[in-house]
Amino acid sequence: MVKKTFDTSVQVFSQSRFLILLVLILLTIVLTPFLDDFIETRILMDFFLTVIFITIILAIRSKRSQLIIASFLAVPLILSTWSFYFVELRSISLMTRIFGALFFGYSVINILHIVVQSEEVTKETIFAAIVAYLLIALTWSFLYMILELMIPGSFVFPDKSFRAETMQFEYFSFVTITTLGYGDIIPLSNKASALALLEALIGQVYLVVLVAWLVGMHVSRRSK
Repeated sequence: MVKKTFDTSVQVFSQSRFLILLVLILLTIVLTPFLDDFIETRILMDFFLTVIFITIILAIRSKRSQLIIASFLAVPLILSTWSFYFVELRSISLMTRIFGALFFGYSVINILHIVVQSEEVTKETIFAAIVAYLLIALTWSFLYMILELMIPGSFVFPDKSFRAETMQFEYFSFVTITTLGYGDIIPLSNKASALALLEALIGQVYLVVLVAWLVGMHVSRRSK
C-alpha cells in the first residue's frame, strides 16, 4: 500500500513537476515581502526556498550526471542559506550568490533542453518555459548581488539591509528582464549597466524565439 502510494506520488510529480515548481516560485516571490519582518516566517520562507531547490533538482534530472551536478551546486547554496541564522559573513554571502547563480543557470539550460526536446506542446511544456524565464531573472539577481558584494556602490537602491537588498535585486532583475525600467534602482558602474543590458536583451530574445518556436511546433504537430 505504501509503495503504491509512493509510486502514485512520483507519477503525479513527474507529470506536473513544472506546474508545481512554478507555483512554488510564484508563492515565494509574492509572499516574501509580506512575511520578511517576522523571524518565524523568514525561517519558513527559507524552508520554502530549500524545497524549491530540491524540486528543481528532481524536475531536471533525467540522467545521473545531471543529478550529481545539480546536487553539487545546490548543497552549498542550501547550507549557506541556513548558515545566515548562525553567522553572517561577507564570504558566506558571496558564496551563496555564486552557487545560486550557477545552480539557477544550470537549471535554466536543462529546462530549456527539456522544452526543445518535447515532441508536442503540452501544458507542462508551457509551464517549463515559464519556469525557465523566471529562473533567468533569478540568476541575474544573483549576478547583481555578486557584483554589489565585490564592487560596493555598483547600484543605487533605497534600503541597505541584507534581506531587503536581496528582494530589491530580485525586483530589479524582473523589472529589467521585462523591460519595464521604473528607474528607482539604478546601475552606476559600467559592469552593472552591461549586466542589465544583457538581461534585457536575453529576456526579449527569449520571448520572441521561444514563443515562435512553440507556435511553430504546435502548428506543425496539428498539420501532421
